[in-house]
Amino acid sequence: MTARDIRLFGDPVLRSASDSIHTITEGTHALVRDLLDSVALPGRAGVAAPQIGVGLRAFSYNVDGVIGYILNPVLVEVRGEAQLVDEGCLSVPGFTYKRRRFPWARVTGIDLKGNPLELAGEGLLAQALQHETDHLDGVLYIEGLDPELKRDAMRQIRAASWFRH
Repeated sequence: MTARDIRLFGDPVLRSASDSIHTITEGTHALVRDLLDSVALPGRAGVAAPQIGVGLRAFSYNVDGVIGYILNPVLVEVRGEAQLVDEGCLSVPGFTYKRRRFPWARVTGIDLKGNPLELAGEGLLAQALQHETDHLDGVLYIEGLDPELKRDAMRQIRAASWFRH
């Protein structure tokens, strides 16, 4: 098992848009294995490739006992009215904030054989799909916080023992 270390807020890879995967190689297979091993740890709903230091469009998920992955995911549809939900991030450890997410989401992408893949769902899966695709676009969940809450969150994060000053 190769659960990789999670990159923390402040690491430039987390703020960069990820590149699409054009050719599936042994390196792509290794990345997926590492993503799956990394998301299988307790308390993890999703891990995006940038969170383990890889700037490619891929993420793994672990929701309701179902573990999987998707390559080149694109958020293609959301439904319902955005609701305030508690959200945290492995790259911002120890903090949970309320932010708006849609109650249903769908992403499309491919699997390791290049076959089309679609993930869709509600609740935690919808939240994870939105959160992880944001990571692939270089967006952390704190960007979606209401402005006053974001100011407070940034102050708290900068005071965290893990934050690189």
